[in-house]
Amino acid sequence: MPDLDQQLEFGIFPTPAADRIPELLGLVQVAEVEGLDLVSVQDHPYQDGFLDTWTLLSVVGARTTTIRLAPNVASLPLRPPVLLAKAAASLDLLTDGRVELGLGAGAFWDGIVAAGGPRRSPGEAVDALAEAVELIRAFWAGGTLRFRGEHYRAQGLHAGPAPAHDIPIWLGAYKPRMLRLTGRLADAWVPSMGYADPPALPALAAVVDEAALTAGRPPGSVRRIYNISGRFGTGGGFLRGTPAQWAEQLAELTLTVGMSSYVLGTDDPDVVRRFAAEVAPATRELVEAERARRATTSQEAPMGVATTSQEAPMGAATTSQEAPMGAATTSQEASMGAATTSQEAPLPGRTDEGRGSGRHTVEPTPDDGRRLSSAMPWDEPSRPVAPDGAPGPHPEQAQHLKDIHDGLRGELDQVRDVLEQVRRGHLTVGAARSVVNTMTMRQNNWTLGAYCESYCRIVTGHHTLEDRSVFPHLRRVEPGLGAVLDRLEEEHVVIHDVLEQFDRALVRLVAEDGSGRAGEEVLEGVQSSLDLLTDTLLSHLAYEERELVGPLSRHGLS
Repeated sequence: MPDLDQQLEFGIFPTPAADRIPELLGLVQVAEVEGLDLVSVQDHPYQDGFLDTWTLLSVVGARTTTIRLAPNVASLPLRPPVLLAKAAASLDLLTDGRVELGLGAGAFWDGIVAAGGPRRSPGEAVDALAEAVELIRAFWAGGTLRFRGEHYRAQGLHAGPAPAHDIPIWLGAYKPRMLRLTGRLADAWVPSMGYADPPALPALAAVVDEAALTAGRPPGSVRRIYNISGRFGTGGGFLRGTPAQWAEQLAELTLTVGMSSYVLGTDDPDVVRRFAAEVAPATRELVEAERARRATTSQEAPMGVATTSQEAPMGAATTSQEAPMGAATTSQEASMGAATTSQEAPLPGRTDEGRGSGRHTVEPTPDDGRRLSSAMPWDEPSRPVAPDGAPGPHPEQAQHLKDIHDGLRGELDQVRDVLEQVRRGHLTVGAARSVVNTMTMRQNNWTLGAYCESYCRIVTGHHTLEDRSVFPHLRRVEPGLGAVLDRLEEEHVVIHDVLEQFDRALVRLVAEDGSGRAGEEVLEGVQSSLDLLTDTLLSHLAYEERELVGPLSRHGLS
């Protein structure tokens, strides 16, 4: 998911060292005076050299007036949710609404057990965290609280006080179940460098985004907070250069991954000053400039072509009647842009009929059999067929899969539409060899590249989630599905290769100056690789739905 248009914020993550209290409190004062937004503190009660997090945050709250406060993140196994909710609400009232609550499921289990806490399996830790979020929010709502969970309970508790404002809940998450929980329930996702360095963020963010969409939430409703570390200098690497280079790198994360709050781990007041005075404003300026440019592009055609409010991101003229490649379509048409109807026959050898019609409550999306490429990279009639079975009690899980696939199909339509707009733009001004027109072409190429890169990342994230979580679960609960799951995993590999081919074509496009015969040849290469991606992905999604709607409705997800 690219830029989520969230407000940029900057904060610090100081060490809560018990032997450096004056320096610690002075650092927080510098952060507030310099205009930073947030101070957050790690929570490890079993660390003998650390101050207690809530005690420290209370003192910091009393000594400041504007900066917001948060544990980053609270060790839930050692902090009962009811007491945590009361502590957060109390501090929020005492600081006029400046508290946010970061929660962690637990990680350092030897230390937690040594301090009297439970040792939980990964699954138990996630379940306990989900219960805690529900219980904490119920506490903040007030009234008589009755909650009976597997890990936490409240029996007739008179909840209160209510906080001064709706306290946002952050979740620190890296594994698929935690990421899905974050997308479904949290107000913010907070990964850290070292556990999730920048190259890992896109795939993790895609899981959060997918879970948010499935829960009926826009991905932008989950703030993206990134705990960072670095040093100022002249070297290469992420956050190892000048403040200007830091700003460029953080702006890129915002515009391409959606990260929006940057919390710097440091105990050096000079670093805090430079971060606040140089990095933060420069990052904001870069992001605001690019957002303004994109907003203008969405309202005006970059090539001087008339536009409407229904336009795709590149800004060329499109309406709801136009097909991605310029052929007339209707709302019943398939995503390939050619006219189709629901009465068209599936590919020869398919067994669509009856595999979900009247037997499962979710109808698999049919494959209309149309292809844009001359050849497919796999033999479709040889695909294994899942054993038939009775409908099950979890139709919502089958619908979940179909909803995700519908999102991928819809985004693929957008990708095709964006490419068509770029091609129209090249034809419109390709003969005008001015510097301005050449720059406009380049900008369109870059925008197309970023848009398509985001889509490829989402597809890859979805397939990774299936390979690591969904398919292993289905193998356990329905062994007869093995051949189908093997084939689906093989197709994931093929689609990954197609995505890489598409990416290489986009890299060539961005490297071109956007004009002349060479530019058109490169665009043809992008079109060809996108056609192959369209064919393989739509074929794969239809096959997967046809074979997995029944098993998912019978067994659900782990």
